[in-house]
Amino acid sequence: MLLSLDVSVLYLALPELSADLGANGVEQLWILDIYSFLLAGCLVTMGTLGDRIGRRRLLLIGGAAFGILSVLAAYSSSPELLILSRALLGIAGASLMPSTMALIRNMFHDPVQLGQAIGIWFSCFIGGMLVGPVIGGVLLEQFWWGSVFLLGVPVMVLLLILGPILLPEYSDESAGRIDLLSVLLSLAAILPAIWGLKELARSGWATLPALAIVAGVAIGITFARRQHRLADPLLDMRLFRFPRFSAALGVMLAAGVVMAGISFQAAVYLQVVGGLSPLQAGLWLIPQNVTMVIGLNLAPRIAKRRSTAQTMALGLVLAAAGLLITMGADGSGRVGALVAGLALASFGIGLPMALTMNLVLASAPPERAGSAASMSETSSEAGIALGIASLGSLGTVVYRGQLDSNLPAGLPDGWVAQARQGVGPAIAAAQQLPGQLGSEMELVAKAAFASGLRVVAIAGAVLLLGSALLTLTVLRRHTDVT
Repeated sequence: MLLSLDVSVLYLALPELSADLGANGVEQLWILDIYSFLLAGCLVTMGTLGDRIGRRRLLLIGGAAFGILSVLAAYSSSPELLILSRALLGIAGASLMPSTMALIRNMFHDPVQLGQAIGIWFSCFIGGMLVGPVIGGVLLEQFWWGSVFLLGVPVMVLLLILGPILLPEYSDESAGRIDLLSVLLSLAAILPAIWGLKELARSGWATLPALAIVAGVAIGITFARRQHRLADPLLDMRLFRFPRFSAALGVMLAAGVVMAGISFQAAVYLQVVGGLSPLQAGLWLIPQNVTMVIGLNLAPRIAKRRSTAQTMALGLVLAAAGLLITMGADGSGRVGALVAGLALASFGIGLPMALTMNLVLASAPPERAGSAASMSETSSEAGIALGIASLGSLGTVVYRGQLDSNLPAGLPDGWVAQARQGVGPAIAAAQQLPGQLGSEMELVAKAAFASGLRVVAIAGAVLLLGSALLTLTVLRRHTDVT
């Protein structure tokens, strides 16, 4: 929860900390992104490292580092120091995530209990992202911006005290040394690809981000070929021979793409079109948080009565139906359809998300649980970045097309260019225009953004329905793990 919350609360704190530290636009982007870049880039390495040196040991080392670096971030006196501390926090966070999941695999051997434990884990992780704006809004109303980084410090202190007492240790004593070239190749594959996807989502088509994605894919192919040749690979590519493992990762990737894309659009809609403050928007997302937790924790019980494949497919269909409900959101700013649709979609997506990790871990031998967990989390991180890039870009294309077709006549070129940057700049420009012209421009911008949201919802629903078909086709022929 703390790791995911650490991402979401920063969006609220960014304006205040930028003013306090004097961060320019480029520095603000690095403050936001460097954490997730390093987190995604180091997951594979840290998952395998935990298998070798001990998962509890790596968790405790990472917890201590995360607590210390959180204090450093909170009291940063310059943008450069905050960027550095956020980068190191990403590395520390990467040591925590696969360690926690791999330890769950060691602690719960009964498939039903394992599924329930994974449901709780996901509830915390997703819940942290969703309640982050609420908690961040409360903190920022009472304290300075650095307070959002201090949330995890007391919990990390408790981890260091109670972890050695309550958590079992596990390591693969037969594992060989970590191949340093594979570590470098994994970073060189993941980091430019994630950066390129985020840049395309933020700024639209550009040559450099596209080349970064191509380079990341090419290096990733080199990395995969090297893993096949090594006796002790950093990433065990043989796991992909298991259909349920590959299908589970595919569903996880698709779910990440869809939910990240629609959540990004929804957050903008609530604040810009709906006119809500960040805290108010966060409160409207609480139903989504609650229903996802319910879905995550009901999944193992439903799968016990029916099959894993049927339960996952049911959830994906429900999530698609929820996305179609969100299409009721229009340019008027009414939030009822959006909130209701997101709540149903989140409940539905909770069913497969709880079971895909179970499938991934059950497919891997115990000594490779950390590596398997890191692959699933890397898939989720890639899905989030890809979702914001692809579906965010789709929404932008539709927004600009609708805007160009419906803007009132007589606007200066400068005003049109500003409006095409996004719905926020469009409304800011409209408020500076006199009388009826400004009102017309604002209504057109809001309606155009709502059109983009509807198209994103349709695309997401199609992708989820395709994933449901994949689930029924591939997983029904393989042994259930719940």
